[in-house]
Amino acid sequence: MSDQRIRVGVVGADTRASWAGGSHIPALSAHPGLVLTAVATRREESARAAAEAFGARRWFSDPFELIRDPAIDLVTVAVKVPAHRELVLAALKEGKAVYSESPLGATVEETREMADAAGSLHTAIGLQGRHNPSVRRAVEIIGGGRLGRLLSARVSATTFGNGPESVSAYAYFDQEAAGAGFLKIAVAHVLDVVEAVLGDITEIDARTELLWPTVRLTDTGGTTVREVPDHLDAIVKTGSGAPVGVQVLAGVPEHEAGFRLEVRGEQGWLRLTGHHPAGVQVGDLTLTSSVDFPAPDAPVATGNGPTAPQVWNGASINVGEVYASLARDIRDGTFHTPGFGHALHNSRLIARVERAARTGTRQ
Repeated sequence: MSDQRIRVGVVGADTRASWAGGSHIPALSAHPGLVLTAVATRREESARAAAEAFGARRWFSDPFELIRDPAIDLVTVAVKVPAHRELVLAALKEGKAVYSESPLGATVEETREMADAAGSLHTAIGLQGRHNPSVRRAVEIIGGGRLGRLLSARVSATTFGNGPESVSAYAYFDQEAAGAGFLKIAVAHVLDVVEAVLGDITEIDARTELLWPTVRLTDTGGTTVREVPDHLDAIVKTGSGAPVGVQVLAGVPEHEAGFRLEVRGEQGWLRLTGHHPAGVQVGDLTLTSSVDFPAPDAPVATGNGPTAPQVWNGASINVGEVYASLARDIRDGTFHTPGFGHALHNSRLIARVERAARTGTRQ
């Protein structure tokens, strides 16, 4: 690390409405201990354009060249899920720290393989909602016993995605083989925040529905077949002892989408709310409670990417918190950031949800 900053290479940093451009790029820009050194896409033209737009020193049309570059300390993998395995394993083989978007693998088996390969290397998984400053403060309130014995909790989460309309670029989310459908992204992020606040989920009763089996592609006028569920109702038991009712509903209008988690105990309550149309993991959250608490920490990043569409406004907030945690771990030699082992836990959790819904039995 020539200037003592952690040198980051982002695979998937495209200028065309990419998630990386709307979240990772502004998050890196906001952190003084990190520097965007390189970007990679699959085409020379887009890689060169991304480097110019995002201020990267290097660009690659072959992501494996970025991974092998000795000038890179941390590799961020922000591409479609089916491509994760090959890229992540290559980066780990080079001894690099790796930050991968979630889900880490398309299957539990793929995720286990990458978690095992990580060994003692620093990793981070993009389940960033749990890193939100308001979530962290809620964890402190509950962990400190401020609400007393927990009685129950309710979650309502809605998103504009996975509804009756989409665009062709996002059609792969509806394909079972892509490993990136509603359960593995929208539901996985919601349940991860539940676990962050209330402890690991120990029991699951769940029902899923496929509300829109045919999806209209607004940019082409065509249609595609959805192969995965787009709705969840569940009751879960958590390590805190509190039962939680969970509903995750897709396909609502953008201005109506939001997140609400309310926890009640014998001595008080707290509530986490958010209004980002893309889900709890993307935007900021607000904490209110019947008990007094210090204001949540200010987020490291708040900016938007220079080429990001409006839908990703605020996306750097939680991603920036992941980078801040990972940077501390790399600097101090610690391992506090949820990494690939946590990704495996989350993957297994979603598999339990799928079994519960399929068999009608508690998992």
